Amino acid sequence: MLAESDEVMLVEGNVYFPRESVRFEYLKESPTKTTCTWKGEARYYSVVAGGEENRDAAWYYPDPKPAAEQIRGYVSFWKGVKVRD
Repeated sequence: MLAESDEVMLVEGNVYFPRESVRFEYLKESPTKTTCTWKGEARYYSVVAGGEENRDAAWYYPDPKPAAEQIRGYVSFWKGVKVRD
């Protein structure tokens, strides 16, 4: 399990977890960055578990634009990472 929280946020169909609920021992900083017009610049983590790496499978916005301020300090997952409630 990479993260567990009752305080998640749903934004554009993506579940965002508070940083304190994320198990960072399975994440490795990635050099990848992308830009969203309304959220700002996203930075990525690769998920490393079971001897395998899922590149850029998690992302966060370290300095989101004002319209997305609510996701500051939150991390989201994709690329095959399953989110269950």
